[in-house]
Amino acid sequence: MQLDYTIKRSAKRRKLTITVERDRTVIVHAPTSTSDERIAEVVESRRQWIYEKVKHEQKYDELPHPPGKELVSGESALYLGRNYRIELVDSVEGGDARTGIQFDHKFFVPRNLGTRGAEAKRKEVLREWYKAKAAEKIKPRVDQHARELGVQFAECRIVDNRYRWGSCTVKDNVNLNWRLIKAPMFVIDYVIVHELAHLLEANHTPRFWNIVRSQISTMDKAKQWLKEHGQILEEDI
Repeated sequence: MQLDYTIKRSAKRRKLTITVERDRTVIVHAPTSTSDERIAEVVESRRQWIYEKVKHEQKYDELPHPPGKELVSGESALYLGRNYRIELVDSVEGGDARTGIQFDHKFFVPRNLGTRGAEAKRKEVLREWYKAKAAEKIKPRVDQHARELGVQFAECRIVDNRYRWGSCTVKDNVNLNWRLIKAPMFVIDYVIVHELAHLLEANHTPRFWNIVRSQISTMDKAKQWLKEHGQILEEDI
């Protein structure tokens, strides 16, 4: 059976690695000098592992009801692992300067954000609120975990990437998905350490997992949480 994959080459990459995204696409990250033939050999040698990842039922099963919500009063939105009620209000005192949203055990969202496309606009401002909170809450924890691991990274960036929770680039940048701010903090910490551990071990070897587990005792619990709730996190609301 043919195995489809995408090759991404980089002059800064020293090792060849294979990742399986949550949408089942297979990505081969390789140094620029690696030939197509050599890549094909490595992919073939890991064919069984790749198929196991692609067919992982618990990780990839569709939800019985499609996720996604309307941003209306009485609905709820996730924040740090909990659902909080949404209230549409005519005016918000003390709300976020950029979005107008106030959070106080509820999401108070401005009702009127223009005459056209109010629903879409409300979703847009909530996404912006999430992104701001992700930068505020997550970046300091990256610094903390990097100190504890004894590693240095170039930059931490909050990014919009639906199918990856995080990545560690060949330039030692740590990228983290803003949608993580909807997950519990123990899950966020796991993803942070997972990416930072790649600065010590590029591949998902036993040594890599030992590094992560040594820092995150709830690693298995966090992985399980992502398997069960990851598809919901991928939604904007």
